[in-house]
Amino acid sequence: MNGMPDLSVQIGRLILKNPVMPAAGTFGYGHEYEQFFDLNRLGAAIVKTITLAPRVGNFPHRSVEVPSGFLASIGLQNVGIERFIQEKLPYFDTIETPLIVSLGGQSIEEYVKLAERLNVQKRVDALELNISCPNVKKGGMHFGSDPQVTRELVTRVRDVTDKTMIVKLSPMVTDIRIFAEISQQCGAEAVSLINGLAGMSIEIKTRRSRLGRNATGGLTGPAIKPFALYLVRQVYNTVDIPVIGLGGISSAEDAIEFLIAGASAIQIGTFNFVDPTITLKVIDGIEAYLTQNRIGTLSELIGSLLEGGIGGSDA
Repeated sequence: MNGMPDLSVQIGRLILKNPVMPAAGTFGYGHEYEQFFDLNRLGAAIVKTITLAPRVGNFPHRSVEVPSGFLASIGLQNVGIERFIQEKLPYFDTIETPLIVSLGGQSIEEYVKLAERLNVQKRVDALELNISCPNVKKGGMHFGSDPQVTRELVTRVRDVTDKTMIVKLSPMVTDIRIFAEISQQCGAEAVSLINGLAGMSIEIKTRRSRLGRNATGGLTGPAIKPFALYLVRQVYNTVDIPVIGLGGISSAEDAIEFLIAGASAIQIGTFNFVDPTITLKVIDGIEAYLTQNRIGTLSELIGSLLEGGIGGSDA
């Protein structure tokens, strides 16, 4: 290998300089992190999920730490599409990094209207359809757990946008591969997985949920990483479009596992709250791994899992 390794990757029509991006809901609207690092270092930036109307989110408590993880019930709090376009989107005029906007809604029509509004925004490079949020009462996982609803939603959004379209899949289904296949058939250029698992935490003295009135939330963090890794491998072996892996990534080593399993890119979520510079550390760690192992391009690493466990084959 001569020179530095090539970390670039193609997701739909996007060419990313590296495979690392923050997960929606953990990166605000981007500008909140500018005090910590240069956003131009990222492969892509993903802002929090946007809905048609502003949302104040769920009642407190909205989050709680649990063993090896984090339970969140934010409720898709956001400023709504009009304020996002007017007040938040202009910030990215000074940022070269590709921008991915996460979309959420309570009906298929809402997703379609959001896609139509953003399709004419030149600074928006891709859309991620959040059809798998586990902490909203309307929409959310409903769209990602019914094959026919998923098919209609992805098809209708594809009809109104020429942006790169990513579908964020729910792990709360019998077979996630079915939904990945539907997404590909209906025009998605990538799938991202996994979103949080539904979970609870109970205070035994009061016999009440630690998440207050919301009772349940989305489980994220290291606790879900082995399951996320397993599902990424399943989907990689099923579809021909890129897989974006997420779920419990807190180090370069974690990210490299996802790449070896078949992820073309990765998203970092919960650990952004622990270390706001984690994305840069993961980028540097991936580059160091490729250099040390004399791997010239990231594509050589993606999906390179060898058969058999440590020590060789099963024979």
